[in-house]
Amino acid sequence: MDRETITSQKVLERILFDESAEPKALPLSLLAHITSNFSDDKEIGCGGFARVYRGMLDSGTVAVKKLHDLVDMDEKKFSEEIHCLMKAKHKNIVRFLGYCSDTQGEMVVCEGKLVLADVRQRLLCFEYLPKGSLDKQITDVSCGLEWRKRYQIINGICDGLYYLHQNHIVHLDLKPANILLDDNMLPKIGDFGLSRCFGEKQSQAITSKLIGTMGYLAPEFYTRRQITFKLDIYSLGMIIIEILTGDRGYADIDNILERWRSRLEKSQGDKQLVQVRVCAEIAIECADFNPAKRPDTQHIIDRLGATRNADEFATETGASSSSSVPLVPQLVQRIQWLMS
Repeated sequence: MDRETITSQKVLERILFDESAEPKALPLSLLAHITSNFSDDKEIGCGGFARVYRGMLDSGTVAVKKLHDLVDMDEKKFSEEIHCLMKAKHKNIVRFLGYCSDTQGEMVVCEGKLVLADVRQRLLCFEYLPKGSLDKQITDVSCGLEWRKRYQIINGICDGLYYLHQNHIVHLDLKPANILLDDNMLPKIGDFGLSRCFGEKQSQAITSKLIGTMGYLAPEFYTRRQITFKLDIYSLGMIIIEILTGDRGYADIDNILERWRSRLEKSQGDKQLVQVRVCAEIAIECADFNPAKRPDTQHIIDRLGATRNADEFATETGASSSSSVPLVPQLVQRIQWLMS
């Protein structure tokens, strides 16, 4: 390693272990070095716009996202992605560590002739999350993650999305493949390549491009091409349904409850069924075809907060909750109904 690479590696290691440190510009030489020059054996993921590599530091591991070498790479879009990432600092969002924008002139063959062309390299560096993406963990009710873990994941995704929307960021490609998990299965929202940062008073934008992923993209976008926070809410609904059932698409609350009833722990089944029901209700409301009927993230967080109180209520048999969100009477009635 040359001196610049050694120095920048120490900087990256400091950022990795100091959560208060700001992301920094990183040299291409460093990112190439820690990924063994972007070798196949270091690749951990690949998508339509980028490949992701494991980067090995002396005292830790990072993930390096290398955008594909596109002739028409939009510099403004790359800058906007970095802007969104710099704003997004939350325990349920993948931590952004640094970026690289490198352009060098190289002789390349074009139409049989050697010409001098700009070769652009655009890279992003993130914390490494060993459990991979959520889509690898989703199964039907009969196997896989227990309810407690699924409930934790649903809460974490909602907390992360609430933070983004409070900070005027629309994700626009929310799906299980873009939600990563740490060693404790804590979910973290990632991949902000399509995201938009709105102004404080802005609530929508218009685009001519089809963006997002089919199956998670709200139906109204296909006709209106209108970007709003409600697009993320629809995607969230589809994700929660998938976590609850292992399947995408339409969900019936009674069917979901019946499928979970036989698997839940006997000692805690009643309170957990309340959580299952409320999560299912939230998912169905989020996935409503009419965007005006979809709840906002504040409403979702309040509903989930009440289910956490319901958990305490069922455990302590009527003792007052220590949470700041009051236990709503409807949930008490649901607990009594499910226990009858």
